[in-house]
Amino acid sequence: MFRFVVLVATLACAFAAPSADADLSWRIVGGNKAPAGAFPYQISLRGIFGGHSCGGSIINDQWILTAAHCVQGSSPSSLNVVVGSNQLNAGGEKYKVSKVIYHENYDSNAIKNDVAVLKLEKPLTFSKTVQPIPLASSSIGANEDCVLSGWGTTTYPGNTPNDLQFINLKTLSVKDCQERQAPNPVFDSQVCTFTQKGQGACHGDSGGPLVAGGKQIGIVSWGRPCGIGYPDVFTRVYSFLSWIEKNIKN
Repeated sequence: MFRFVVLVATLACAFAAPSADADLSWRIVGGNKAPAGAFPYQISLRGIFGGHSCGGSIINDQWILTAAHCVQGSSPSSLNVVVGSNQLNAGGEKYKVSKVIYHENYDSNAIKNDVAVLKLEKPLTFSKTVQPIPLASSSIGANEDCVLSGWGTTTYPGNTPNDLQFINLKTLSVKDCQERQAPNPVFDSQVCTFTQKGQGACHGDSGGPLVAGGKQIGIVSWGRPCGIGYPDVFTRVYSFLSWIEKNIKN
């Protein structure tokens, strides 16, 4: 099993680690190239040398939502956020990060409470290609249509695509996801997706947004690499709405 970010490791042995090649970042498998200007809430999180590491989403003019495993151990000065472009090598605008806050109960072994917010040094200027995404104000059930976007690899192993990818997916019930992912734990504070083998998230998609009905319902957290017939697991945004709202007031 792997997290969808380059930083994460396998589950602790107490949870029967899935495989030796389980790492943490991914790209969308079986998806399509996003049209120019689509997904204006999508961001590319980059390290000090400028390479893409994770996804994320714009939630207001100064805050970004992503996964805890994308930023754990990182200082604000080592992170940059690029907005406004669906290509990694062209366009967009880079913003420095001034504050990193990840969940105080984030568990990197069970991959639980995998949520973080990043404050930008200066506010974003909104445009057609730079827009916030509303957060889900209610929980979502099974068999709901949703869309995932990201720069995760399209194969495993594979290279990061230059063009943003997207894929339409269906949500699963927590019970169904728990059964399919056993013995790896899946919690009520997570939401899962699955359509068919050959489709799903992959390395580099970590931290990115899962959206349904125009609202963000999930944050890419972990899965088994990649598109091999297992559900992908996301942090359920609704479960952390109060935590997000409290921390972006700082």
